[in-house]
Amino acid sequence: MTVTTPRRRTELAAFLRSRRERITPADVGLPPGLRRRTPGLRREEVAQLAGVGVTWYTWLEQGRPINVSVQILDAIARTLRLDQTEREHLYRLADIPSVPGPALHERLEPQVQTVLDGLVPLPAAVMNSRYDVLAWNTAYAAMWPRVRENDVPRNLLWRLFVTPECCSPMVNRDEELPQMVATFRGAFGRHLGEPSWTELVQNLSSASPEFAEMWAAHDVAVPSTRVKVFRHASVGVIRLSVVNFAVNATPETRMAVYTPADAESRERIQWLIDHPGAPAVDHVHEVTTRVE
Repeated sequence: MTVTTPRRRTELAAFLRSRRERITPADVGLPPGLRRRTPGLRREEVAQLAGVGVTWYTWLEQGRPINVSVQILDAIARTLRLDQTEREHLYRLADIPSVPGPALHERLEPQVQTVLDGLVPLPAAVMNSRYDVLAWNTAYAAMWPRVRENDVPRNLLWRLFVTPECCSPMVNRDEELPQMVATFRGAFGRHLGEPSWTELVQNLSSASPEFAEMWAAHDVAVPSTRVKVFRHASVGVIRLSVVNFAVNATPETRMAVYTPADAESRERIQWLIDHPGAPAVDHVHEVTTRVE
């Protein structure tokens, strides 16, 4: 058994509430009942289905310092229908020792840049679990030339949420941004209490109501393969399928490789590589560099 720290208890409580509220009584075979004042299941219903005491579960969801075991968390995870990513996130928040939390490093082996360069004409970059871009190739810089500028934040969350939507390179924002925040949330559970992570969340929440709303949803995910749609001022829309590969020598770091989803996108990327000075936007806004 383990007793979680105050910061983890607060995060654990909020996560449990958010998962409970998304499940309806009908989902678990319960009648809807009358005078239901909360979305989703009631606390006593979760406790009953998980086979734990109502008072104990209430205290857990209130963030009180109580003992938590793997067996009880398993029962709650099944009741709340958590997927594997959410289940692992729950265990990390509960500080269960069987779920390790690797430290975050930013040192890359020199061979990583060689691999990136060898992937041209495919855009590729290495980023950590905070979405800080650590290395990239010329095709990636042709798509997003400001990555070369030292006075511009290389954090993708900051760039996408703080840049005005009119200048955002991402077209399918409604699909991609929630997924990115959920992936970031999944990593955040391994770094609770670390100032750099806490400050990034606070700064993003202050700068972007859109981020704050998504963060409050407590959704968690892992990096996945999917098609992203970008707009470049010089060539128009580019559709890219993104595949992530772990960089094992550097914990919590992955290489994102962008493969053109169609022939037109492939031709447009090649044109950008051949014209490295092509502007990526048709006008520029000042973007604050406050990102930790």
